[in-house]
Amino acid sequence: MSLKNRLLILSIISGIASCNVENNNLGPSLESITANELKKDISVLASDDFRGRFPATAGEEKTINYLAGEFKKIGLVPAYKGSYFQEVPLVKITADTSMSLNISGGKSKIRLKYHDEFIGNTSKITDNVQIDNSEIVFVGYGINAPEYNWNDYTGLDVKGKTVLMLINDPGYATGDTALFTGKAMTYYGRWTYKYEEAAREGATAAIIIHETGAAAYPWGVVQNSFSGPQFYLEDNDISRSDLKLKAWITTEAAKRIFESAGIDYDQSLQAAAKRGFKPVDMHLNASANFKTRTDYTKSNNVAGIWPGTGTPDEYIIYTAHWDHLGVNPALKGDSIFNGAVDNATGTAALLGIAKAFTKLPKKQSRSILFLSVTAEEQGLLGSEYYVEHPFFPLSKTAAVINMDALNISGATKDMTIIGYGYSQLDNYVKGVLKKYDRYAVPDPQPEKGGYFRSDHFSFAKAGVPALDLSGGIDNVEHGKEWGMAERDKWIMEHYHKPSDNYDPGKWNFEGMIDDIRVYFEVGYNLSISKEFPNWNPGNPFKPLRDKMMKPAPDPPDDKPYQP
Repeated sequence: MSLKNRLLILSIISGIASCNVENNNLGPSLESITANELKKDISVLASDDFRGRFPATAGEEKTINYLAGEFKKIGLVPAYKGSYFQEVPLVKITADTSMSLNISGGKSKIRLKYHDEFIGNTSKITDNVQIDNSEIVFVGYGINAPEYNWNDYTGLDVKGKTVLMLINDPGYATGDTALFTGKAMTYYGRWTYKYEEAAREGATAAIIIHETGAAAYPWGVVQNSFSGPQFYLEDNDISRSDLKLKAWITTEAAKRIFESAGIDYDQSLQAAAKRGFKPVDMHLNASANFKTRTDYTKSNNVAGIWPGTGTPDEYIIYTAHWDHLGVNPALKGDSIFNGAVDNATGTAALLGIAKAFTKLPKKQSRSILFLSVTAEEQGLLGSEYYVEHPFFPLSKTAAVINMDALNISGATKDMTIIGYGYSQLDNYVKGVLKKYDRYAVPDPQPEKGGYFRSDHFSFAKAGVPALDLSGGIDNVEHGKEWGMAERDKWIMEHYHKPSDNYDPGKWNFEGMIDDIRVYFEVGYNLSISKEFPNWNPGNPFKPLRDKMMKPAPDPPDDKPYQP
């Protein structure tokens, strides 16, 4: 079916079908979301001129000024003290890449080469990191999860020591649904958590063993994402901890280390995935010495509001991160990480949806905050900072809708809800998809931990219901197997690589347009509702939301009694 005919059908359907009586004429809004508009914004944001949109660079200046200019043209109100910019204070730490990681005490001395065999950096604010003969302890998955009755640090004092651990969590390795959530990764499986926990336990160094399936990306992503300057929020717990080195090593390097210690690697992995696992003293020592440079800098979230008319103090937030990985001059050939899919597409969608709201014949009740955040690629820092410094109470945020790396492979019959079953927001998505004869599906690869990898998670951790929608895999023309293969191919060949370029000749925009319209209509339905959706029972974020929404008690009447 041609794009023109699809637009016509969508326009007709939007005029005659609705899941809310007020939702009676979305045609002009839906029709305003077009391939030409998306192409214009993506081509600018993903151009070489924007130098990979790295925070605190000239590339950032161009990016945020472009977004602020577009927000102004659209008619959005500056969201932060009369400005479109929310300044995010950051610390940039650059480690000397001539470092090596040395392992001694075993059958042979091992010197791991930076980039090829290990990637290391630090969050410590210091001129030099020195680790001398730190005892290495294999701590399995490096998890302390009381609700799962699991603690890899039981009875262990790791102060001054190096902890070596696996990526993901035990359920992934075994597929046993009685362990955590089976194949579906929990937050305990993410690299961010593992470093955080190692810091809380008092370790000097934390080393994660990379494995492509368990990590959900190849070693090249580690090389490109974790080398070079690393950003942290100015006030953060890890920098204040004793953790000096955060590192990744390849599977091959890990096997060499286990062999030197005289410990069977495969058996150790099997033991780590069983209840009752005990940490293993490897009788090896780790040493590393490297210089660092610390720069105090800032980046910016870009934010604009389309005010509501009924309950303007209540908000729906759309998020999309504008940043990517910048430029790596050490690479031969193309050295610019343009981030066309990740996430010029989501940022362009943010602009498109903002324009769509201005086309409504009648303004929505709730206000809409369009929030393009910084430093997502550095660990969701921009969204984390916003949650810590919101423009209005989080209890006034009805929902968050995040857009990251949209569909470039064509129209699909389905749409993926990452975190399917987490919250009542699923019902809003299903209602909109049903109108267009589409259906919602759970993440087909939950072992990749997608829900914990983009900016909606910063809000979820604080208790705000947050929706992460992704393109489907049931391609209208080619089917499910083809759709999944295309997704996997893109991750292996282009994710966090300079080849993530804008290619209008190869991209198919039909599916992207369909999906953006769903994003818009879900947000619209939320914006005219009086409901505050909640997390489903049993979700770990629900107690936070319940507490947030609980009415404050009346202040005590301390006036003296007067008859």
